[in-house]
Amino acid sequence: MKQADWKDSIAVVTGASGGIGAAITRRLAGRGLCVIAVSRSLERLKALAAEDHPGGGVVIPFLLDLNNPDSAEHLYEEVARLYAPIRVLVNNAGLGWYGYFDEMPWEVAGEIIRVNMVTTVHLTNLFLPGMKARQLGRIINIGSVVGSIPSQGVVMYAASKAFMDAFTTALHRELVRTGVRVGVVRAGPVRTEFYSRAAGRANGRRLPTERMGISADQVARVACSLLDRPRQVVYAPAYLAVTPWVEACFGWLMNRLGPLLLERKATRF
Repeated sequence: MKQADWKDSIAVVTGASGGIGAAITRRLAGRGLCVIAVSRSLERLKALAAEDHPGGGVVIPFLLDLNNPDSAEHLYEEVARLYAPIRVLVNNAGLGWYGYFDEMPWEVAGEIIRVNMVTTVHLTNLFLPGMKARQLGRIINIGSVVGSIPSQGVVMYAASKAFMDAFTTALHRELVRTGVRVGVVRAGPVRTEFYSRAAGRANGRRLPTERMGISADQVARVACSLLDRPRQVVYAPAYLAVTPWVEACFGWLMNRLGPLLLERKATRF
């Protein structure tokens, strides 16, 4: 499918008010798509919608808390009622937390499960049948390299991204020859508010990878490339494709080192 074929298509992007979600929204609108931008921050969504999008696309703010159990149904019903069938679904919304798992409040763990996993699956389950019936669609899941390297301090986040990897892979294989393609972007550290928000949750700490991040737009560029060149897995940046081998070859070392970094960070913050 050529780039122009996506013009005027409807896309839904979750977690769109900042970071990777906002960057993806800008890129899609810049290609002429109508983007339904979903977030809890209405003011930021309005500011994003007010920007000039040179490709002729538009951004429609959609205020929604994806931690609400009814959020996916509500979004689907409103989109179906007010707009044309969607062609692109970007499951970007995600929460993180850094620290010892036994110090994580259950409320935080439950929110990560609901937003990172349950909502992703529910939205995909709701929007996929229409895409499949029309034999056209893209589902883009924003994952992380920690799904391949389960690491100390990010137990629930790593588990949620490993789940997203398995979910995407299985669904990708199921949708062969349907015209619908699903792929996951395994991103490394990204310079966004993700870190400060993770640290701001109860008992949370600053992640040590914060200073190593790439820009949100770099991830957005890779994610949007899946429109025209769909693949099961892409990495941002590309050299992180070695991460599954890192776990296979050096996982034993991480097992031996244990929570040394966590212990060091505990004395610093």
